[in-house]
Amino acid sequence: MKVAIPVNDKSMEASVSESFGRTPYYLIYDTESKESVFLDNSAIASQGGAGIKAAQIVVDHRVNALITPRCGENAAEIIQAANIKLFKTINDSIKDNLAALIEGKLALLEEIHAGFHGHGGN
Repeated sequence: MKVAIPVNDKSMEASVSESFGRTPYYLIYDTESKESVFLDNSAIASQGGAGIKAAQIVVDHRVNALITPRCGENAAEIIQAANIKLFKTINDSIKDNLAALIEGKLALLEEIHAGFHGHGGN
């Protein structure tokens, strides 16, 4: 399974980013091959619609799941339309979240917020 996670640095020891749309990087991790790839988030500097652009990056990398602390409704719609499962982080550790996913212990992200729509923030 290929998994995407918003992260603060290009390292498996980095923390999970609080922001999906404005995270500096995305980790794409393959649970079978254990390969990890870090992508720059080209949406980070967007005036608006960062979540939508970020969701498209995740969809374009054909992941099966996204692990994130939160997600706006516009981004969530794109992710769910691509049949990508949306999971809620348990803490800010990449390794803890991947282990929980593999063990079937991560909950689906149910709380989709309205988005920040150009209000700065995340």
